[in-house]
Amino acid sequence: MILDDLVVATKSRLVKEKEAVQVADLKVQAEALPVADPQDVYDRFLASGIHVIAEVKKASPSKGVIAADFPYQEIARTYDQAGATAISVLTEPDYFLGKLDYLAEIAPAVTRPVLRKDFVIDPYMIYQAKVAGAKIILLIVAILSPEDLQAYLNLAESLGLAVLVEAHDEDEISQALAVGAKMIGVNNRNLKDFTVSFDNSQRLFDLVPDSVAFIAESGVKKPADIAHLQSLGINGVLIGEALMKAADPKAFIEAGLGELAHDQD
Repeated sequence: MILDDLVVATKSRLVKEKEAVQVADLKVQAEALPVADPQDVYDRFLASGIHVIAEVKKASPSKGVIAADFPYQEIARTYDQAGATAISVLTEPDYFLGKLDYLAEIAPAVTRPVLRKDFVIDPYMIYQAKVAGAKIILLIVAILSPEDLQAYLNLAESLGLAVLVEAHDEDEISQALAVGAKMIGVNNRNLKDFTVSFDNSQRLFDLVPDSVAFIAESGVKKPADIAHLQSLGINGVLIGEALMKAADPKAFIEAGLGELAHDQD
């Protein structure tokens, strides 16, 4: 299964990364940085209207290389100017051809908070995200024990990082809420076989209290999809492949936001 393969690849990668930069040294770097209130990010997504997390993404396991030409900083600045509420950057190298360096270069070049999109399975990766300039990390319920999910969420927020907790079914929604998640992403893509359906977001939306931001991930192909998800009451959408393939991603985002496009600087 793809998700299992991603976890194995991440474990292998971490061995090398920890040899290059010791855990203790990375922790010192992370803890020396200013700590923002992660609630500020959550409040952005709880504000009225629909919100877009626009993704900088070179490749995916299901589609292969999406963007052979990959001016990642320019892409991120376009999202920023279009009114995206946050910018997601893939940092997983083996299946998504991402790099943490992409995030480190994008974060200071945009005004929106940046999400580290990766398969976090170790506190080391949370410290990396902080040092690289991320303001949000992704934690996936399916690959973490309840104890690790709680510990990683607490660590991230103690460093000033907001957390998007990804769930796929009722049980995982319950686990996300149990650890105090304030922003839950429901992946419309089944990470076992990579099929996509909005039904997942529709089905799980009512299980999440209004005080928790609900983000629909994957499957948006056109601006009208954003309007459809907004009509369900959903707070935000994460869009990757469709934006990377769009002839005019700025127009795509602006059309999706419609009159709700607003500056959150």
